Formats: sequence, C-alpha cells, structure tokens
Amino acid sequence: MASLYNNSQLDNSGSNKAGTEGSYRFALVSLTSLFFMWGFITCLNDILIPHLKAVFSLNYTQAMLIQFCFFGAYFLVSIPAGRLVKKLGYQKGIVTGLIIASLGSALFYPAAEFETYGLFLGALFVLASGITILQVAANPYVNALGSSETASSRLNLTQAFNALGTTVAPYFGAVLILSVATEASSALAHSAEAEVVKLPYLLLSGLLAVLALVFAKLKLPVIQSHIDLNSGETVTYKGRTGALQSTHLVLGAVGIFVYVGAEVSIGSFLVNFLGESHIGGLKESEAAQLITYYWGGAMVGRFIGSAVMQKVAAGKVLAFNAAMAAILVAVAMLSSGDIAMWAILAVGLFNSIMFPTIFSLALRDLGPHTSQGSGVLCLAIVGGAILPLLQGITADAIGIQQAFFLPILCYAFILFYGVKGSRI
Repeated sequence: MASLYNNSQLDNSGSNKAGTEGSYRFALVSLTSLFFMWGFITCLNDILIPHLKAVFSLNYTQAMLIQFCFFGAYFLVSIPAGRLVKKLGYQKGIVTGLIIASLGSALFYPAAEFETYGLFLGALFVLASGITILQVAANPYVNALGSSETASSRLNLTQAFNALGTTVAPYFGAVLILSVATEASSALAHSAEAEVVKLPYLLLSGLLAVLALVFAKLKLPVIQSHIDLNSGETVTYKGRTGALQSTHLVLGAVGIFVYVGAEVSIGSFLVNFLGESHIGGLKESEAAQLITYYWGGAMVGRFIGSAVMQKVAAGKVLAFNAAMAAILVAVAMLSSGDIAMWAILAVGLFNSIMFPTIFSLALRDLGPHTSQGSGVLCLAIVGGAILPLLQGITADAIGIQQAFFLPILCYAFILFYGVKGSRI
C-alpha cells in the first residue's frame, strides 16, 4: 500500500524553524572539512598514475586502471550507499564513509610492502567505497540545509572547499611522492619507489579516523522531510513513486557521468601531457605542481559561481561554462607550447561549478526520494572510471593530444543539460 506525502510536510527547512538557521550554518561549516578531504584524496590519483606507471612500467591503458578501480566503486557502492544513508540518516552515513575511507588509506601500506599493483588497486577500491558513501550522504545534506532556490549556490560554496583540497593535493603529492620517488630511483632499489606512498596514505588514514570520531560526536540537524517514515511501503510524492521517474534526474545522472569522466580524463593525463616535448617538456614533479593551477581554477570558479548564481539562473551558468571548457580543450588539441599548456590548465576554472550545479538541479523537488536520487547521481560518477580508460586506449592508439576529443563531447552534453535538460 502506498503512502502519500503532503507537500507541506516536505519543506526542506523543516516544520520547526526556531534556531534552524544557526544549526544549519554550523552543519555547513562542519561539512566543508569533508568536501576538502575527498577532493584532496581524489586528486592524489593524478599523482599516483604517473608514479605507479613508472614503478610498474605500465602503458596508458594499464595506468588508467587506477581511475577505473577508484571510480568503479561509485558504480558498485552508490545504490547500497543510498539505502544505507536512508536507513541510518546523513550523519551516521558520513561517519561510516569516513571509517571505510580510513581503512582503504591504511591498506596502501601492505600494497607498498608487497610491491603489487593489484593490491594498490584493491586499496583504492576500498578507499573510494568510503568516499562514495560520503558523497551520497553529504551532497544531498548540503542541498537540504536551506531553501531550494539557493541550493546550487550553497552546494557550489561547499564544493569550493572540495576544490581547495584538489588544489593542495598536487603539491603535496609532488613533494612527498614524485620528488622522493625520483631520488629513490636514482639512489636506491626499485622497491623503494613503491614504498614512498606509505607515509602520505598513513597520514590520510589517521586524519580520516579523527574526522570519523569528530562527526560521531557532533549534533547535526535532522532533515525530517527526507526521512521515509514508512520504509516498508512505497512512498508516492507528487505522483512519483521513485526518483528515476523524474526525467531531470535521469538526464542529470548522464550529466554527472560525462562531467566526472571529462574532469578525471583531463586531470589524469595532465602530468604526461605537460611532459610532452612539444607542449612543456616538464619533469613529472614540475608538471605535478602545475596541476595546482587546474584545480585552483576550479576552487576560484566555485567561489565566483556561488555568488553569480544568487543572481543568474544555475542552468545558464552551467551552459556557459560547458561551452568555454569545450573551446579551451579544442585549443589545447590544436596548438602546442605555452598556448596548449595554459589552455588545458584553464579548463579547471570552467569545470568549477559543473558537478555541484548538475547535482543540485537533478535533485530538485525529489522530497523523500532524495536519498535514492543521490545514490543514482553518485552511481553516475562511474564516468570517472570508464571515460579515462577509453581515453587511455585512444591515447595509446592515436596519441595523448588527439585523445582529448572525448572531453569535448562530454561538455556538449552538459551544455544541453544546462539549456534544456534540467528543465524537463
């Protein structure tokens, strides 16, 4: 028997508004640490790829298995994570995700000890499973902590701290992984190169464990409108019995798939692209530090986007950014030297608002189906596993520069979603 929700019961701000703004503000401030951490961890993959590619003598296709295992976890874990968060609530879901991510980081130690590429991939999968649960819990939580009109702006603001993590990570990785590995390869045995990842990931494991403890103790607001009070029954909201009956959510999932695929494809190839003799001819450690500009642009863009979307419709901003990103990738494909180098780095500025904007537009007006919708959207992050692998295969076949035509196709769909798809 279906349970029919009354729209008035589903005000995102809850029925009791006394003191709500203060508790929401505290929750948003607390959540920024999570967005920073998973941005930091995700971007470290861009450092791991050239490092493990050199250690294990991999081709581009084999190296892209790093992203395949990391983002493949989103495909396998997102739907169960959505059910978990629906059952436990946002806060307990966040704590669970942090614990699993801490365990995954710790597994890098035995992977380096045994010098086995498969163990590195397994550790990445466990780590990514924890990050997936964090994404499923934290993104809709931020979306719900205030009015629906400012949801895109709010999610962009917290995602700016995600971009801060991605900005810091390349420098951290360049100093603690790539530069140390360079010294090890010239002075020590081959095994020492694999071991340089032990300290960075043990530090991450400890930090994630501390965050899990902190979030277990915090008193965060409960979003009553997102709780399924009749979990054993089918819930009907605005004539829909599930999130997948909303066309704007389904198209949004495709948008997340192609966006993450494009962003990760570009980021994964940056070090090698900048090392090409006709582009920058840079050493790995030098190129890794330049990636800071790519992710730093995303951070700046999200702060700007958060302000702009207070005045301009989120769909219009999304379409403009997608068009600019496509143009810059095309310039990087068709040119060389500094022009190609800075064009590809500048894509980060226009990538900035895409993920949080698509996410918030897709979750619009889902009510009690929001957790399910978030799970679907996080499942679509598997684009970060599939498209970089396709680009790796293409790069092996026709060259790294020509392979960048794949992200251009992705941005074309995002432009469509901003102009029309999000409104269907």
